[in-house]
Amino acid sequence: MTITRRHAMAATAAAATSALSYNLCMPTAYAAGDSDFVIKGPPVKDQPIQKLSPHVYMVEAPDGFPTPENQGLMSNVVFVVGQDGVVVVDTGASVQIAEMAIRQLRSITKTPVVAILNTHYHGDHWLGNQGFVEAYGVNVPIYSHAGTRKAIEGFTGTSWRDSMLKWTNAATSGTRIVPPGKDVDHGFTLALGDATLRLHHYGTAHTPFDIAIEIPEDNVMCVGDIMMDRRIANMEDGSYQGTLDAIDKLIANSKTSIWVPAHGDAGVKVLEWQRSLFRGIYESCVKAVKQGVPLEDALAIVLQDPRVSFKAAETKGWDKNIGKYVSIAYLEAEQAQF
Repeated sequence: MTITRRHAMAATAAAATSALSYNLCMPTAYAAGDSDFVIKGPPVKDQPIQKLSPHVYMVEAPDGFPTPENQGLMSNVVFVVGQDGVVVVDTGASVQIAEMAIRQLRSITKTPVVAILNTHYHGDHWLGNQGFVEAYGVNVPIYSHAGTRKAIEGFTGTSWRDSMLKWTNAATSGTRIVPPGKDVDHGFTLALGDATLRLHHYGTAHTPFDIAIEIPEDNVMCVGDIMMDRRIANMEDGSYQGTLDAIDKLIANSKTSIWVPAHGDAGVKVLEWQRSLFRGIYESCVKAVKQGVPLEDALAIVLQDPRVSFKAAETKGWDKNIGKYVSIAYLEAEQAQF
């Protein structure tokens, strides 16, 4: 696993986690292990469950970044409901978020969860695993790419858990690391009787190990963070060109009409929004590199591209992040020239 700047920052933050003051409401006692006794953070307010297609439902996170106010609710939780059971695609950033999502699931079906899929190793997509195995049994299989599993089992898993505590002022307290236990890769399928989940993996996109999950009966594709709706994906672990290549392959190898991102609304517009933004950023950086424009001047060139500038007003975290993500794109474009 590659240690990134974000991982290093998370490790530094983890050292301060135990000293955080807990000032959120409704704490309860929680036994985290044989010898640990911690305070479990408060419940997460219910969010409505949306029906996206005959078999696919989503509990949408209203925010794009973790805060004490949203208690880490920043990533969508998706359910594929079939005759033979329910599969969860990404479980949220805490046990509390998972418990909220389970309440919503049970409001529309009594069918049990029979499997979990984690799309990649960023913690807002798997820290809720605990809530589902507690509700449906420790034998519920959790699937991911092998690289994702190894990252969660190692330093990345610990740093994400501790960073989420810090970012939410300990609202996620009580969340344990429950890593995936079953490795999957491109072409793997799960059958639910009247619905099928087919996995796609096309190399490094948002991370080296992203999986997208197609439900072909519904023409739905759950893309994790390969695509986002009105939010720029953190690309420290990924590749702009790799993401664009993965998007092209997802289009070529499926009949998808509903794209379901882990951040933002699902629908047909997600595809073109993400693709045009990334093309605008990356192609502008390639142009800057070829013209010998230094890194510090690349941002101005990127912002002149209408594919980028038109998205500024509607994109969460734009002002804080666009400079950083242009720098990452520039360095990737520079490396591609050699």
